[in-house]
Amino acid sequence: MLEISILAVDLAKNSFQVCAVRGDGTVVSNRAVSRPRLYQLFAEQEGCIVAMEACATSHHWGRVAQSYGHDVHLIPAQYVKPFVKRQKNDRADAEAIAEAASRPTMSFVAVKSAEKQGRAVAFRTHQCFVRQRTQLINSLRGHLAEFGLVAAKGPASLKILENALADPSTDIPAQVREMGAIYLTQIVQLTKIIEQLANELETASKTDEELRRLCTVPGIGPVTAGAIAAFAPDMSTFDSGRNFAAWLGLVPRQRSTGGKARLGAVSKMGQCDIRKLLIVGAMSVIRWVVRKGGSKNRWLASLVARKPRMVAAVALANKMARMIWAMTMKEEDYRMA
Repeated sequence: MLEISILAVDLAKNSFQVCAVRGDGTVVSNRAVSRPRLYQLFAEQEGCIVAMEACATSHHWGRVAQSYGHDVHLIPAQYVKPFVKRQKNDRADAEAIAEAASRPTMSFVAVKSAEKQGRAVAFRTHQCFVRQRTQLINSLRGHLAEFGLVAAKGPASLKILENALADPSTDIPAQVREMGAIYLTQIVQLTKIIEQLANELETASKTDEELRRLCTVPGIGPVTAGAIAAFAPDMSTFDSGRNFAAWLGLVPRQRSTGGKARLGAVSKMGQCDIRKLLIVGAMSVIRWVVRKGGSKNRWLASLVARKPRMVAAVALANKMARMIWAMTMKEEDYRMA
């Protein structure tokens, strides 16, 4: 094989664009290869940098390339886009990936192990079934509201509709009863699966040391801990807790220029699942503080007294992210400040 330093791959399902670049930046080749040929290419090529966009299937191909001794660089797609020259096509994308990978200050995404992606699948499955159950409940509520049967939102109010459908005196057509029974059957099945997955997460949070440690933080439960374990990279890749919070999008968006610092709302960049769960957990802590009329944590009590609840929740979520980084790096449980 040719002596190349970077093998840039524009990923797809069956046809992959591969751009081979020498150490001086010269493009040796830029051609499309099939899926079996890409496996063969990784096996034949001597150890080099394999660069890809951090997108769907990138972690699988990253693990494949690593198994053949290559150094894998996964680049966020938004960092590749500035290097695309003129028209966008597979050849231009592959060259842009190679150019981005050669930048000394470029940030890369760590390749996830199969076990870590397995955790992500379990979390996504739980969230998917929760959304499907919510969709079914809302559909049933909407249909029955047309016949005067009204219930509040949420699974807790489902019993009202179930009793109304089972009551022979309820004035609704027989076909509506049949459709309602189908809805209820599907909702019950999804609820069983959701409870099973939630129990597995709770069991793991008691046996797995990393998950158990995360659950010691107020506002973090088994689901949030599972999301952190599934989606967050190795904490050692972050220099500080603030960098981890920035990766989650919990720091202010900057519009600074001319030496004037202008900070706006949170950037919302990075991993949205963890960010959402941390904010939800922070809001539950704040509700508890308001209900109890105060907190031993003077910083939190002062924050809740001065700021709107959502602003305080985002600030607390930011602090929770920093605590997670510190606890993980020091391998210590949460301690009240």
